[in-house]
This record gives sequence, C-alpha cells and structure tokens, in this order.
Amino acid sequence: MSMAEYKGKVKNIQDTPFGYTLSLIGGKWKMVIIYLLAEDQPIRFKELKRQIGTITYKTLSSQLKELEADGLVKRKEYPQVPPKVEYSLTDKAGTLLPILEELCEWGVKNQNN
Repeated sequence: MSMAEYKGKVKNIQDTPFGYTLSLIGGKWKMVIIYLLAEDQPIRFKELKRQIGTITYKTLSSQLKELEADGLVKRKEYPQVPPKVEYSLTDKAGTLLPILEELCEWGVKNQNN
C-alpha cells in the first residue's frame, strides 16, 4: 500500500507499514549501525564503536540487541578467550540497503542547498 492509500484511514501512524519500519530503524543510531555494517561486515563491537565515535558502549550494546531481536543484525560469538563477537547484517536488513542508497543519493543532491 502506498502512503496515499492510508490517507484518512489510519488513526495511528504506528499501525502502518511506515510505522512498523520506523519502529525497527528509527532513532539516532540504528541506521548508522546498519550503514557501517553494510560497509564493513562482519565487524567486532569495539571497531563498530570506534567508527561511530560518539556513541556510548551501553547505547551501542542496547541498539545492537534491539537490531538483533528485530532480525536485522546477526551476532556470532566465538568460544575463545578473550571472547570474540562479530556482528553482520541479516538478509532482512539487506533489503533495506537500496533505501539506504537512496537516502545517500538524496544527501548528495541536497547537502549544500
């Protein structure tokens, strides 16, 4: 269904496919994490933290857990000492990448306007 088809029919945006999508990728960090995982995966927690920079360890951990629970991120733990954990995108998250590309193109066109 397109946005126009929902006009006047929905009382709550969260009841739409758009609302569902925002519930998965909304917020300050989730799209950043998906973008970085798309660029370089698998990636370890500390490297992801280093690339983002300003995110706290606690916030990154909670965002990764939410993305994993929503089926967008895979967490692979290796049984070794010290512990090694890598994160990568799922196939479901891969379907978001064309949208991410469109957002990047929009940014290129509009960044200096």
